[in-house]
Amino acid sequence: MGFTLAVKGKDTEINLGEDVIISAHIGVSTPNNSMAKSSSVAGTLFVSGKLTHNNMLNASDKETSKLLKWSLVTAQNADAYRDVTVQVVTASQVFRTIHFPNAFIIDYNERYFDSAGMGEFSLILRQKADKFTDVEAE
Repeated sequence: MGFTLAVKGKDTEINLGEDVIISAHIGVSTPNNSMAKSSSVAGTLFVSGKLTHNNMLNASDKETSKLLKWSLVTAQNADAYRDVTVQVVTASQVFRTIHFPNAFIIDYNERYFDSAGMGEFSLILRQKADKFTDVEAE
């Protein structure tokens, strides 16, 4: 099984493939004290991946660097919200596609290891609350 992540911003695209993304998780939640179906619903994507360093081809290095830069965009900037698609791939077939058209970063973390420039990142995204009905899953 593999995962892909595609992010489209105003002037930037980020594409991370199965060689980088190691896990993806979607959560749809309502407040714990809800006694009926709530209109206060949050859609959250959790994505983690590898930070690699390859002297011959460092394309994934540049793409993960773009994630870090996106996490630094302030809320006042319209580019804080981006179009995000995660695909779950199994046996070379797309099993699930999750699309958040107005996603923003809740948390972004990078963890570095002393083994040959390797590390990992974790990314938590949420769909803008007033655009929750635009979330698509296929």
